[in-house]
Amino acid sequence: MLSFTHTEQAFPEKRAAGTRAHDFHEISQPFLIAKAEEQASRCSQCGVPFCQVHCPLQNHIPDWLKLAAEGRLREAYELSTSTSTMPEICGRICPQDRLCEGNCVIEQSGHGAVTIGSVEKFITDTAWQEGWVEPLVPLADRSSQSVGIIGAGPAGLTAAELLRVRGYEVHVYDRHDRAGGLLIYGIPGFKLEKEVVERRVQRLVDGGIRFHLNTDIGTDIGFAELRQRHDAVLVATGVYKARPLGLEGAALPGVVKALDYLIASNRVGLGDDVPAFASGELSAEGRDVVVIGGGDTAMDCVRTAVRQGARSVTCLYRRDRANMPGSQREVHNAEEEGVRFEWLAAPASFAAGSSGRVASVKASRMRLGNPDASGRRTPQPEAGQDFTLPADLVIEALGFDPEDLRAAFGEPGLAVTRWGTVKAENERLSTSLTGVFAAGDIVRGASLVVWAIREGRDVAQSMHAWLSTQAKGAQSPTGARKEAA
Repeated sequence: MLSFTHTEQAFPEKRAAGTRAHDFHEISQPFLIAKAEEQASRCSQCGVPFCQVHCPLQNHIPDWLKLAAEGRLREAYELSTSTSTMPEICGRICPQDRLCEGNCVIEQSGHGAVTIGSVEKFITDTAWQEGWVEPLVPLADRSSQSVGIIGAGPAGLTAAELLRVRGYEVHVYDRHDRAGGLLIYGIPGFKLEKEVVERRVQRLVDGGIRFHLNTDIGTDIGFAELRQRHDAVLVATGVYKARPLGLEGAALPGVVKALDYLIASNRVGLGDDVPAFASGELSAEGRDVVVIGGGDTAMDCVRTAVRQGARSVTCLYRRDRANMPGSQREVHNAEEEGVRFEWLAAPASFAAGSSGRVASVKASRMRLGNPDASGRRTPQPEAGQDFTLPADLVIEALGFDPEDLRAAFGEPGLAVTRWGTVKAENERLSTSLTGVFAAGDIVRGASLVVWAIREGRDVAQSMHAWLSTQAKGAQSPTGARKEAA
């Protein structure tokens, strides 16, 4: 270890921008084993591992880096999966520059962080190739109790796996026709190829987890009925409602929501027939595209538009580069692929062309004022600094809010916060309804995949503890056992 003193930081080689901008394959080549071992050996094995401290999953990063450096990849994989259900997915899409790598001790000393995410991805990809990923096998028989999980995203899938391992009968319900949530439909293939998600889901299917797809809770199955079917229910729906701009012209044809755009693109990549894409409504081909926002979703949109053959792609963000919430690596990738960034610029209105479709965006130059309650400096318009951008496709990527679950489920007793997220007890993640738990973005608000996995792990433990208590009570002379449908 400690080779950072003489070995420079290296990431897996990226495909040339001119090549990768024409397809949706992942942009980085896999590490060679010698390179992965070399980069893992740069770890300083510091006494206080800030990489682990700043990882939401508290992954044992220095330990599996040491194992990888020594060529003990199977042991590294087993240690990695002891805390994470999806290490190869986190290795691909986590913003390591803001989490583990951004807090690496040798990064702070000027040597460049250990490339933790790339090594993590390499370890588990190798495990899949070598057959080290073992089938999901229940460690006990608790099949007399069943769990219903609403949502097949990262939180729901993680909880499903861990509860199935404990022996429960697990059913996952999702409104879409594929499991994976935003991992399948929200994140483009150039960041996360769909086969990576599909093999994870197939392992759960093979392990006995039952998926009920194309099933909308509240419409196809009532929430009350679901509670009757199962001994415990987990709400892990995520947040999908786009935040509106509310500007003049925002209802014009050609002004679309980011998630609608990304779902259409991903569905086409999966081989689906998408009429809104075929008609050009949700396609960037040949268009001047303006994406509004500065988060990871905005970066997904601009880079997707490039690959669809847009004439020009511009990202409009009201703060500066240093204050954007998205990954700086994604910004750099986008710039390499030809995306233009307009920093300190906010949309003011949209204008239509002769066809009635959006044709331009009027924008205002901004400056950063004093910090607000969150500590971020507030953007303020600069007088007389307006400008206009041509745009016949505008994509709003301003983040997501929760849907009204109480109305959708027909359950007014489900307590929510003033933001509309489900109110869940901090440690147990239990809701106001007996036997109903919640985890992921529907509790936290729109957040990172790694936090959804963390909450899926935590809520599985809480649900197991609660179900165990219920089972013991049912076995007592005065207990009355509820039968799962």
